[in-house]
Amino acid sequence: MTLSKLKGLASAVLVAVGLAGLLGHFAAAQAPAKPIIYVLKIDGVIDLGLAPFVKRVVDEATGAGAAAVVLEIDTFGGRVDAAVQIRDTLLDAKVRTIGFVNKRAISAGALIGLATQTLVMAPGSTLGAAAPVQSGAPGAAALPADEKTVSYVRKEFRATAEARQRPLLLAEAMVDADVAVPGVVDKGKLLTLTTDEALLHKVIDRRADTLDGALAQLGLQDAERRNASPHWAEKLVRFLTHPVLSSLLISIGLVGIMVELRTPGFGIPGGLGLVSLGLFFWGHWLVQLAGWEELLLAAAGLALLAAEVLLIPGFGIAGVLGIAALLGALVLGMTGAGDTPAVIAATVQRVVIALLAALLAAAALLRLLPRLPLARRLVLQANLGTGPSHGSAPLSDQRWLGRRGRAASVLRPAGIAEIDGERVDVVSAGELIESGAAIEVVRVDGNRVVVRRVPQPGPETPTQKDEP
Repeated sequence: MTLSKLKGLASAVLVAVGLAGLLGHFAAAQAPAKPIIYVLKIDGVIDLGLAPFVKRVVDEATGAGAAAVVLEIDTFGGRVDAAVQIRDTLLDAKVRTIGFVNKRAISAGALIGLATQTLVMAPGSTLGAAAPVQSGAPGAAALPADEKTVSYVRKEFRATAEARQRPLLLAEAMVDADVAVPGVVDKGKLLTLTTDEALLHKVIDRRADTLDGALAQLGLQDAERRNASPHWAEKLVRFLTHPVLSSLLISIGLVGIMVELRTPGFGIPGGLGLVSLGLFFWGHWLVQLAGWEELLLAAAGLALLAAEVLLIPGFGIAGVLGIAALLGALVLGMTGAGDTPAVIAATVQRVVIALLAALLAAAALLRLLPRLPLARRLVLQANLGTGPSHGSAPLSDQRWLGRRGRAASVLRPAGIAEIDGERVDVVSAGELIESGAAIEVVRVDGNRVVVRRVPQPGPETPTQKDEP
């Protein structure tokens, strides 16, 4: 074979390889891309920490060009405001949304299910029973919400059903027992539908035994599934904003602050109280309930309480304003702008219950703390005695014990008194004594000369004359 023939053969091989590569690339480009779906679970209590998670997943799926977002629902419900936020996210989503009710979608879960574009239920599941209630004390039975709240939630369900072209009256009957649907539910009964009933009345679109079965019916059996789960921060926010933990953080925070204000220095109770309140406000900050206004109001309340206990004798306007400011910050940090009066009233009730629990716990701790082994190690129990030999007040100060004089300045509680013509640094026994008031030395404790106000004698009662 000549050299020219070899060159021709090599050129033909190179051309064939190039054409094969181009054909393979063209075929790959023409092959349909595998669809992507995002799957997330809606289970447990629906709280405000769940709403940002759902919105993040929907936005991520939209940006990735996903075929659908699938919500696997199994919940007894939770906060109405959180469910409304999730419902708004689903209605505004630019990606297809699919709800799969696996066992139950009760109360707020029903609103989330109705907000999806395609709703599928597994056999043996239930949907409905969405009457709003007011949460009370832990362990106490929930109370029915007022008519204004019921009307609001009922219309949210109706508007959602309108947007997804589902039966309007059936959606309202899930919320309001006064809504009757002939042949389905009588007046005075809340509507809860089984899988077959929901399919019969066209509340749902399909029935499937499993999530895989539902995806197969919707033509997504070959889709690439991406299971979405909350980040650690989202899990922490859900944990901190749980209604039970929120009340517990409030109680621990108030107990710590109360005990710290009644004990000298700054120690473990105050630190624990500030950390608890900080966790409470941080969690509610992240779900956009608490803002700078609530934080500043809480700081002002704590400052007023500290001033009342440490600087101002007795308990007056500063203490009342401090308690009101702190409670106001806690209530505002747990409610949103769209909350109904019933929700706000329930929140106020939770905060008041937490305050009462904190008062009782603080009183018990202050009574029992000195008896605890750890507390006894931190407190000096020995009697130091008096006099210079015991490191107490010198004998020159002991001479003032029992003497009387007058306040040369206002005692707040420290100040100056004039006793036997000498000016003496004194401190009152906790009361405010005006300048010029008569005082008496009742105790010489260490380097402190403790005085009290001398009661002024009242008008003398005239004595009865003897009868002759």
